[in-house]
Amino acid sequence: MTEFEMRRRSFLVGSVGTLVGVGVAGPAAVARAQDAGPLPDYTAWKNPEALIMHSEFTLETKRGFIGTSGITATDELFVRNNLPPPEEAFAAGDDWEVSFEGVGEPRSMTVGELKALGITTVATVLQCSGNGRGFFDHETSGSQWLTGAAGSVLWSGVPVRTVIEALGGAADGMNFMTSTGGEDLPEGVDPLSVIVERSVPIEHAMEHAILAWEMNGQPIPLAHGGPLRVVMPGYYGVNNVKYVKRVALTEAETDANIQASGYRVRPVGVDGAPDQPSMWEMKVKSWVTHPLADADSGKVQIHGVAFGGINALESVEVSTDGGETWEAAELVGPDLGRFSWRPFVLAADLEPGTYTITSRATDAEGRVQEEVTEPNHRGYDYSGWRVLAVDVTVA
Repeated sequence: MTEFEMRRRSFLVGSVGTLVGVGVAGPAAVARAQDAGPLPDYTAWKNPEALIMHSEFTLETKRGFIGTSGITATDELFVRNNLPPPEEAFAAGDDWEVSFEGVGEPRSMTVGELKALGITTVATVLQCSGNGRGFFDHETSGSQWLTGAAGSVLWSGVPVRTVIEALGGAADGMNFMTSTGGEDLPEGVDPLSVIVERSVPIEHAMEHAILAWEMNGQPIPLAHGGPLRVVMPGYYGVNNVKYVKRVALTEAETDANIQASGYRVRPVGVDGAPDQPSMWEMKVKSWVTHPLADADSGKVQIHGVAFGGINALESVEVSTDGGETWEAAELVGPDLGRFSWRPFVLAADLEPGTYTITSRATDAEGRVQEEVTEPNHRGYDYSGWRVLAVDVTVA
């Protein structure tokens, strides 16, 4: 048995996907994460039964609570915040102001003014860069996420392109859209060391980004970046800046640590640097969400979720023998667009025995979900289908 097979087999689940133990974190560490007490005040409205609490700012959706509708319930969606929510945001609503720079007519605008410019709705996968970190073999800092630092969400807001055009268009020579969060910064530290400020290629932002004020049909909750956040479809969550206070078109990337050295993909033991790949485009990925524990023999509905990352999803296959053979799964429900995920299902007749069930997705460009994810220093986005498998005993 290989090392990664041993790690996957240490992943145990209960009847509704409640985590009992997982690889590097160990059963005791995971139990502490689950038994951390009541949810923080700003997330007290969420469903505690559906979540694993890693810290005050990191709540993970349990694997068995991801449903089959294609949209993640807001009260079960994971939470990942780098800093406490800003005091100003609690009651700001339409009065929240954002400054715009690097355009023909720089100015500040309120959410109310932005709403008058236009509106669109987009379904996107929101996924933390560290989703799957707990599956890596090497020790990593940060929350030991498994599969639950991801969800599929409906966002409504104004396209960034519409706002930029209303402000006279982009100034010459601009290569990036740089967004700055409005979190209150701790005193006595270099702001660049903690500020949430991310730069993304301007081409992608102008084509796809929106400034969103609504999530799943309701105003965006404080826990998820309300009253206004950047939504960057196809990009990892860190680029979807919460409580956005500044949107600047810039020649160069920001030199904030979160961009210059953080969220960079590099070998284990190597420091982060601006010349390393940034956590921008998401990869094609899928995982099984049912069954996660013992099942009765006969017809078993195997289902899960899949997405193409930066590209549209094309197809999903399911294996019940650890990847030896594969069978095409059926995509369930409406196609909500290039950047959303799709639930999938395969009806399998299973005789008594133990099965290793996993899935692999293919995007519209022909990219196939990787079998194993190569280690990287910060443990970003474990997507390998082999370790994301689950063992199920059929009675």
